[in-house]
Amino acid sequence: MSLFTRVYVLLQYHYSVYRFATVSKCNLLTISTTIILKPSGVQVPVLVVSLLNIRILGKERVQDGKYDPDTVECALLVEISEADLQAERPFAVNQMGNSYAGQLKTTRFEEVLHNSIEASLRSNNLVPRPVFSQLYLEAEQQLSSLEAGSRADNEEEEEEEEEEEGSESSSPPVSYQMKPPPEGCCTTDGFCQAGKDLRLVSISNEHIEVPSGFLLVGAKSPNLPDHLLVCAVDKRFLPDDNGRNALLGFSGNCVGCGKKGFCYFTEFSNHINLKLTTQPKKQKHLKYYLVRNAQGALTKGSVICWKGAAAAIDHIPSTAAFSSAVYNGKESPKQQLMKNNLSALTRPSVLGTLTNSGPPKKRHKGWSPESPSSTETWNLQLNPQAPNRIKNVTVAQSSLKRLGQSRDDLFSISDRYWQVMINKEYVAISIKDNDSPVQEESRSHLMPEQLQTSLLDTEKFEIITRPNSSNNMSEILDGGSVSSLPHSALVGPASSPMVGSGEPVSVPDNLLKICKAKPVIFKGHGNFPYLCGNINDVIVSPLLYTCYRNSQSLSRAYEQYGASTIQPISEEMQLLLTVYYLVQLAADQVPLIEDLEQIFMRCWRESHLSEIRQYQQAVPQALPQLPSQITPVTSAQLPWLAGLAASSCNDSVHIIECSYSLAEGLSEMFKLLIEGKLVKTNYVVIICASRNRAIDSCIVITGKYQARVLSESMLSPSDYQKEVNYQLVTGKVETLGSFFSTLCPEGDIDLLLEKFHQENQGHISSSLSASVNKPTAVNGAGTAVCTSYEIEQHHIRPFQLAVAQKLLSHICSIADSSTQNLDLGSFEKIDFLICVPPSEVTYQQTLFHLWHSGILLELGLEKEHLTKQRVEQYVMKLDAEAQIKFKVFLQNSMQNPHTLFVLIHDHAHWDLMSAMHSLYPQTELSTGLVDRLLNCREVKEAPNIVTLHVTSFPYALQTQQTHISPYNEIHWPSSYSNGVDLYHENKKYFGLSEFIESTLSGHSIPLLRYDSSFEAMVMALGKRFPRLHSAVIRTFVLIQHYSAAMMAVCGLSQMKNYTSVETLEITQNLINSSRQCPSGHGLMVVLRIPCIPLAAVAYERLYNVRERLALEDNFEIILGNPNSGITIGKHFVEQLKIWQKIEDVDWRPQTYLELEGLPCILIFSGMDPQGESLPRSLRYCDLRLINSSSLVRTTLEQELGLAAYFVSSEIHTEKAVVNDVLESDPEKLSSTDNEDEEIATEVTAFCTESSPPQALSNSTEETTNNYERQKQKVDKGAQTTISKHLPPVTEQLDMKQNIKSAQVSITSSSSSPFSSSSSSSAPAHNSFILQTSQCSMTKASKQPPIVFLPKLVYDIITSTDSSGLPKSSSLLPYHSVMWASSFRPLMSKMMTCTEQSLYYRQWTVPKPIHMDYNNRNEGRMDTFHPRRLLLSGPPQIGKTGAYLQFLSILSRMLIRLTEVDVYDEEEININIKEESDRYYHQPGDMWPDLETFRKMPFDYTIHDPKYEDASLICSKLQTINSEDRSMSRRQEDMYTCRQTTRMRLSKYAAYNTYHHCEQCHQYMGFNPRYQIYESTLHAFAFSYSMLGEEIQLHFIIPKSKEHHFVFSQPGRQLESMRLPLVTDKSEDYIKSPTFTPTTGRHEHGLFNLYHAMDGASHLHVLVVKEYEMAIYKKYWPNHIMLVLPSIFNSAGVGAAHFLIKELSYHNLELERNRQEELGIKPQDIWPFIVISDDSCVMWNAIEVDCSGDRKSDYTWTERNVSLKQILQHIEATPNVTHYALIGMRKWSSKTNSAEINEPFSCCHVHDFIMLNVDLTQNVQYNQNRFTCDDVDFNLRVHSAGLLICRFNHFNVMKKQVAVGGQRSFHIKSKVSDTPVSISPAQYICAPDSKHTFLAAPAQLLLEKYLQYHSHRFFPLSLKNYSHPVLSVDCYLNLGPQIAVCYVSSRPHSLNISSSALTFSGLLLYLCDSFVVASFLKKFQFLKGATLCVICQDRNSLRQTVVRLELEDEWQFRLRDEFQTANAKEDRPLFFLTGRHI
Repeated sequence: MSLFTRVYVLLQYHYSVYRFATVSKCNLLTISTTIILKPSGVQVPVLVVSLLNIRILGKERVQDGKYDPDTVECALLVEISEADLQAERPFAVNQMGNSYAGQLKTTRFEEVLHNSIEASLRSNNLVPRPVFSQLYLEAEQQLSSLEAGSRADNEEEEEEEEEEEGSESSSPPVSYQMKPPPEGCCTTDGFCQAGKDLRLVSISNEHIEVPSGFLLVGAKSPNLPDHLLVCAVDKRFLPDDNGRNALLGFSGNCVGCGKKGFCYFTEFSNHINLKLTTQPKKQKHLKYYLVRNAQGALTKGSVICWKGAAAAIDHIPSTAAFSSAVYNGKESPKQQLMKNNLSALTRPSVLGTLTNSGPPKKRHKGWSPESPSSTETWNLQLNPQAPNRIKNVTVAQSSLKRLGQSRDDLFSISDRYWQVMINKEYVAISIKDNDSPVQEESRSHLMPEQLQTSLLDTEKFEIITRPNSSNNMSEILDGGSVSSLPHSALVGPASSPMVGSGEPVSVPDNLLKICKAKPVIFKGHGNFPYLCGNINDVIVSPLLYTCYRNSQSLSRAYEQYGASTIQPISEEMQLLLTVYYLVQLAADQVPLIEDLEQIFMRCWRESHLSEIRQYQQAVPQALPQLPSQITPVTSAQLPWLAGLAASSCNDSVHIIECSYSLAEGLSEMFKLLIEGKLVKTNYVVIICASRNRAIDSCIVITGKYQARVLSESMLSPSDYQKEVNYQLVTGKVETLGSFFSTLCPEGDIDLLLEKFHQENQGHISSSLSASVNKPTAVNGAGTAVCTSYEIEQHHIRPFQLAVAQKLLSHICSIADSSTQNLDLGSFEKIDFLICVPPSEVTYQQTLFHLWHSGILLELGLEKEHLTKQRVEQYVMKLDAEAQIKFKVFLQNSMQNPHTLFVLIHDHAHWDLMSAMHSLYPQTELSTGLVDRLLNCREVKEAPNIVTLHVTSFPYALQTQQTHISPYNEIHWPSSYSNGVDLYHENKKYFGLSEFIESTLSGHSIPLLRYDSSFEAMVMALGKRFPRLHSAVIRTFVLIQHYSAAMMAVCGLSQMKNYTSVETLEITQNLINSSRQCPSGHGLMVVLRIPCIPLAAVAYERLYNVRERLALEDNFEIILGNPNSGITIGKHFVEQLKIWQKIEDVDWRPQTYLELEGLPCILIFSGMDPQGESLPRSLRYCDLRLINSSSLVRTTLEQELGLAAYFVSSEIHTEKAVVNDVLESDPEKLSSTDNEDEEIATEVTAFCTESSPPQALSNSTEETTNNYERQKQKVDKGAQTTISKHLPPVTEQLDMKQNIKSAQVSITSSSSSPFSSSSSSSAPAHNSFILQTSQCSMTKASKQPPIVFLPKLVYDIITSTDSSGLPKSSSLLPYHSVMWASSFRPLMSKMMTCTEQSLYYRQWTVPKPIHMDYNNRNEGRMDTFHPRRLLLSGPPQIGKTGAYLQFLSILSRMLIRLTEVDVYDEEEININIKEESDRYYHQPGDMWPDLETFRKMPFDYTIHDPKYEDASLICSKLQTINSEDRSMSRRQEDMYTCRQTTRMRLSKYAAYNTYHHCEQCHQYMGFNPRYQIYESTLHAFAFSYSMLGEEIQLHFIIPKSKEHHFVFSQPGRQLESMRLPLVTDKSEDYIKSPTFTPTTGRHEHGLFNLYHAMDGASHLHVLVVKEYEMAIYKKYWPNHIMLVLPSIFNSAGVGAAHFLIKELSYHNLELERNRQEELGIKPQDIWPFIVISDDSCVMWNAIEVDCSGDRKSDYTWTERNVSLKQILQHIEATPNVTHYALIGMRKWSSKTNSAEINEPFSCCHVHDFIMLNVDLTQNVQYNQNRFTCDDVDFNLRVHSAGLLICRFNHFNVMKKQVAVGGQRSFHIKSKVSDTPVSISPAQYICAPDSKHTFLAAPAQLLLEKYLQYHSHRFFPLSLKNYSHPVLSVDCYLNLGPQIAVCYVSSRPHSLNISSSALTFSGLLLYLCDSFVVASFLKKFQFLKGATLCVICQDRNSLRQTVVRLELEDEWQFRLRDEFQTANAKEDRPLFFLTGRHI
């Protein structure tokens, strides 16, 4: 008698917590059996427990009220025979958990255990006493709570329980408050608190020091579910292979920052930022061992087995005890296994489904055993055919002989064991027969034979066993091998979820034959059963499962809203939304995962909109409010709601509800399929939902069309080609051919062709050839020839120039950045290499562009006689030979460090495969070549290689791990901005957006179309031949259509019924095109066939049909193979040579562009276009055969990119109404002649061509209807527009005659400008033909081509989302990338290219096969290569021309960088110079002789050309031509119109901040090896009596320059600047400190004197204004700054010079005092300083050769020398301290010998001077001056009797700097902020007037007014050079037309003899006490001479008049008083003018 008994097994849990065990019998029998309860490591005796009499009466409780076993939480169902029970054979129960070092008190064991079990069974208390804890020596480790019952009613708590499985306790989790992190530490997930990355993916290749005794393990962070954190843990605290012997506690190290000695896991978890919400436990978070793979990379190893291998049965819900069901309503344990391609073994089908009717583990109030939930159970469903012996379980014993595990883990029943292994990762049952040992070495054969054949072979399975060396089941599960299966059977990504459970579902035989399609099963939620039987006829995909799972994970972008508040969409809602989505799909639509993801996204956002807004507007509260009350969909409601949703779709979606597993639903679905009840059904949704657990679901695609498309989309490109090849090679397509033969009632098409050929062989060929060849043959006989053929000349369009300039700008920004990644200044020339895909046509095309651009000659890379072989060196085809050419390129770059090499990667999206990973066949040597070459270390590290990626589809280069910085992206600019045409081009570009727009904008016929009749035939044949790939079917149908169309055009009119209208139109226009042009020009038709074998079949077939129809001279058929060149017939080569005027006998076309005008069908093959350009004669682009199942954005866009086109922009003007009428003619729409569909604006191009002899009778109706169907695709918003342009069909039919007449009137009244042939070339029978027939090629070149698409692609391209964005734009961008998250925002139509780039950079990640996959340094900026750029632009728009132009302007810029514009002006006033034959020195003298020099007269005249518009200084009575001193320059021209010349920089030049070279990095302070130089601010104060106050200056002194200064010891106060001695001599030292005053030139000032000084040590001080201090310090961190007081912020250069001189003298006194204490005489301290302009760039020396016979004979040469050489030469001048000022000439290219005859001059010096601050102690610069302050100072110095010496053999070049300096002073109104032009005449006004005050210093207004309007003050002085204006103690510029005479009022000063001079005016400027009345009375003035007195205020003005007794000789009037136009607070200057009496 067979007994079915439930055995409730008591298990020891961690810390000796026990459940209870009961054994009951179904037949009210008392059962005695033996139970062994075996604690770990302890042998205990067998206990015989006499169990109580327990009665089971259905669902009632036991009669004695003690206990109902049905309420027990976990059950193990076993079949036990009566004999086994009577024999009392033992059950072995293995415990789980850690084994600790405790010892049992075995003497009490028996007693305690027996009492405990009996007490538990008698007790009403659910939880027994922890009796086993008292058996341990350490009894204190007891649990605080032992409540652990069922929690099926509380899913949240169940999830926590699942997380707690590996912990030491089953107690409820205590809320855990993590210790707050220390201040300022890193809290980023995946990083330790020291900020070091711990993620395995980031540091897998790094070397990690592991101390002895430690192991590397992977920790799981709850915030980073997809990452492992690497930790080093002492292995003593980890379990052994049996899951035992782990010490309590923890010891670990951080591998990131290296911190050691963590003794508590809590402390360690805080350090590695686990951010736990529960108590940290090592068992819970340390998950995997980490091991090194063969490549040395750290990878995830086996699972750390914290528990023994026995089953924690109390953690399995009884509803699915041995299935891989969803655990507690959450994720199934086996869903974790999908990452490792593992599956669990199936359970025997005899096992029923048990419910959990017990109480929850944590009791709720009100729960009682009597409550309905407690007593509710499901009937135990047992297999009625199950035999009474265990060997007869459903899984036959014979098939289980090889399965087995170690004895420790088995329940022993007789000689066989049930193996139970249950943990968080795995659920499996197997049976071991002791008589059949396991062959454990061969894992692939461990599957039972029956199961092995029944497993779905579309997934990879691994059969689980345990080797003897390990008892760790999880380790094997994670690390085991994968059995190899055919790749073609692998569906979806390699990480598909391998979840299989429950009863196997048998796939019916002949399923494909019956259903005509392979159903595609998408796994959904929960568990998926095994499939067996005819599994080749179904396909299983994990895509939907992955979509569901991704949608459950909140993205980082939304974590800010709080994950605890905003939960993801429930599984029920996901499935319901999926049903809604499927219901709304049309019959010809295919579901897209992207659509579903966006639906989930929108649903989630809308359902949580209020929470998102709440979190955006306010700071979250401590206890955030619950989400808005949205009623959730429950499991019970789901099937009903899904059925309701599907009820309206005409059975397109069928819902199947299951009772307990998906297996029954799948079985029912297969049954319905076989019975033919799902004929109208496209989608079957199977739902298994119950109230007590999560749902199981799957979706089956049963629609034939949808299933075919989806199954084919799962093939990789290589598998796609393999499949097609296989079908071609094996002859499976022959059935298709035979089917076509049966279609034609007249017989086989081939027989018809042969018959036609024989009947018409004679006259057809002759007539056709005559019509084609006649025009070209009679050229000389007077017949007009088509003149429209033009070869487009190479020229740069405005767009291309703009892009080239943007590229150049980016290169400059890289060079200008402080990262020092590109030193443009160090390069002298450009070299380049262009990498193109291995397409021969693209290669030749690039060579063609390069040849005609002239760039090689321009860059100087090649000479005049350029050969093709030389050009080929600069273009590299990425094929097997590329590495040789690339190696040469790298060698050149290393050998030429001063050449900038530009590596251009054209068509850069083509091969992005990683060199390490490849899914393509290994025969493709080019795969991964880009990664191997362009990403090699040499390219990345070479400082002189810039990589430019050029592509039309940059998306795959814009991922999270890209090498290209977003700042280095250049996007093709838009044509229009705010309606303004930015670039005036004569051509309009037609790209994807324009093609899409043509379907919406009311064009008469859209440029994008699909062929409905072709699609219908393909769909019908797809159902008839389900085993053939759709590409094969589509190709054969299209070949058939083209063949029939050609036959129909040639006279076989019956064949018109076997082609489509669209194909007939194409063929008609192609064949007739060459007949309508006198020269035979025709159209090109591109027939795109991606699969090369199919392309070859098509070529062969069409070629044969053409030959049979005698059309071989009418048009050519070209097979375009990417791996070979172009082959065309000799006849057509000759035609092309005539058209293109080529005389080369051996010429052959090598690019498609050279096929311009050739009538041809180009069969374009290859999986992807590789950058080939097509000619302007392209008229039709037939893309009906592209792989429509491969739906990624790049693929679709590059296919459509073939049709991208330029048309004349004047064509696209406002549409004319009459044209719209014409274009709407249905006869025109349906015609099969050459009436091409014109763009509606082409008025002049209308003409009627010859109609064919045979017209299609049904074409009008069919095409019109088809056209209307396509028009229905247009958005509703565009319908109104269309209706304006397109009359209804009925109206169109009525308007035929009107249209005809209108067409005639238009075409007859407008002459065609495109052709010049006579009327004889037009067919005579057509009365509507114009006198001149139009060339079809000309028409084709003036309008974009027409594109035919597959219906599926057409729908995707033309459909848009709510923002108007085409649906194709939201597709996955590329095959080798994937979305980072399903929860990503929607793209927008308004996104710019830059915004799209940022979108993809955030939301896409590369797959492992992508070359950027390993570019994962987490410091984000580090992953970007600094010298890598990306240029993206639409296809065929001219990117090649743009980057070639970029090379040109980059080369010019490099040359320009080595050159500067320097002033090149002759000295002025040479004719005024005192002529003297006496020379004081010999031409060859090196230094001036002091005594001789003292005798030299001072030359008062200014000769510096920058003072050309300054007043002349008179020294005696001079006769000057008045015309010589005219105003030569306007104010604004002063700087821009000065003459300059271009000079190449020498190695001794001074540089601005843009110069970077290795030599001067440290000098500049930007050396990356050093930190930014620290600087200190020091105050330096001294008193100056003239200012009446103490002056406080500030020095900014870098640490590296502190040795130049003296600091006080206690407080480090600045005391002085060190000065050398006069006697010091050193070759490497410049004694004179250099001061450079500067303003507004922080970038452009030439302050880098490192090269100019030739590396010599020198002291250089920049003198800056206070408000500019920070910016100068930023740009020049290693320079000393002297910061002027804030009162000088608005002062001019005079203030800087004044303070420099006074500071230097004060410092000289300090140094004299300091060094006097050291015994050094004061006069021995070096007294000179250098004051240099900030624009001095180079210095030259003139070398005089006096070796001639006579002293007057000498030669001289000028050469560039270092500033060091010049300064050291001047500093070595004998008696140098006797000179007050030393200077040099300004350089001029026109220097003549006369100017250097005298090597030294006593005259004015400017720009670069050496100033003796000792001698000039009492001569000051005027601190108020803005202009001419150096002239003023020179005059003061000379009048003081001091020597000024100019070295004429030295000169300085001054660079033209367009910014800063005097230009930084802008005079503007103080009242209005709007810039108003203010003339100098407004700079002064009457005192107390209401004049508009100006915001400018009074001194500046004075100087500018006097410069331009001084004639108002001195009218007699205008051009009166013999009577100058007397200027006392100052020189002010009164303009070039007034001369001045300078005199000094100081006693003993040197003044000119003025007795012979009569002055025309007197200028008294701020005169001091030295000016007295007697001094002025020495001078004589003309009658009527004018006086101008200038003072600080009106009071001083009056006092001066009185003190100088001016009223005695001068007459004043009240109205002659003026002031500068300043406000009172700005202290204006006051004028008083008078007239001499």
